[in-house]
Amino acid sequence: MSILSVVPSAGQHLIRLDDAIYLKRDGVLSRLPDGATFDDLLKLPLDELRRLVEQDRPPAALPAGAVIEAPIQSQEVWAAGVTYQRSLEARTDEAVSADPYDRVYTARRPEIFFKATAGRTRGPGQAVFIRSDSTWDVPEPELAVVCNSRLEVVGYTIGNDISSRSIEGENPLYLPQAKVFDGCCSLGPAVALAWDFSPLDRKIELEIHRDAAVVYESATTTSAMRRSIPELVEYLGRDQRFESGFILLTGTGIVPPADFSLRELDEVTIRIDGIGVLKNPIRRHAS
Repeated sequence: MSILSVVPSAGQHLIRLDDAIYLKRDGVLSRLPDGATFDDLLKLPLDELRRLVEQDRPPAALPAGAVIEAPIQSQEVWAAGVTYQRSLEARTDEAVSADPYDRVYTARRPEIFFKATAGRTRGPGQAVFIRSDSTWDVPEPELAVVCNSRLEVVGYTIGNDISSRSIEGENPLYLPQAKVFDGCCSLGPAVALAWDFSPLDRKIELEIHRDAAVVYESATTTSAMRRSIPELVEYLGRDQRFESGFILLTGTGIVPPADFSLRELDEVTIRIDGIGVLKNPIRRHAS
């Protein structure tokens, strides 16, 4: 099976294969100019990027031994929290005090927090990690927004925001420790380009496999988001500059129950209609 089977055949998608950027358009693969990087692309205005991407190019063969990498270079990954009703319920259940989560769900200002650097982010098939000092860990499948340096939405990908619910639930001030650590995030498999993809009412599916059996599965849709994507992008862009753009996770509507926690060697599979499949094995950091 081709490694590109995780990317839909229809639509336009940017894919990072090793150190090169490719366009998959309706099933046909072509390579962007030599030396093009995500940093280069996300420094361009959206209209210039579109002209560059949609230039006629000859079809390209899949490179021998190619590996799909996370669609990120120097970008920071940020995340929005409590944007779905299910996320509010889960945070309320885990917290010592539910008040901050109740308040932020209805507040004008959304919760936005730093999630990962490129070095802490993994691509399709690469292991993501759970903390050595955590006892309750979950994946959070999310629609991820890819923006350029001008805060324009370039496209969308899949994000997995690995989280320690035991640490965050102990005290909301522990949120950075619950969210930020090596291997805490995965992205991929491709960027569905904004002019060819609508984020509205997209199905998000999660499956967790353990010993070849499905131990948890659930689904939601982006129509369940309380916050709009333009709203989240605008708040993140206030008083900040992103020279090479950024990636923003938009929150999760899928939260496993309180009696479930990820384990070493679990495999997490996330599907988003029109973007593809992001699959990662789980590892635990050594204590």
